[in-house]
Amino acid sequence: MIKSELILRLAQANPHLYQRDIENIVNTIIDEVTGALADGDRVELRGFGAFSTKQRRSRIGRNPRTGAAVAVGEKSVPFFKTGKEMRERLNRDNA
Repeated sequence: MIKSELILRLAQANPHLYQRDIENIVNTIIDEVTGALADGDRVELRGFGAFSTKQRRSRIGRNPRTGAAVAVGEKSVPFFKTGKEMRERLNRDNA
């Protein structure tokens, strides 16, 4: 599912709201999560999961095309850990 499909589904489930308002709400939520992660904070949505960042150390990588060594700097990467309710729901059919 992509963001526009999510907005469409929410609009269908909430016909009393304008689609542009739902789009603004979804964009605001995404912006807030992104901003919190950029500030180094952790975002937890109970039952869904938690977003955080992890630090990757600098390292020597390689260019896949040429095979030449390339210095890769230290960076932060997003990390998502599913919540207990989501894991249980995803694995309910497998049990």
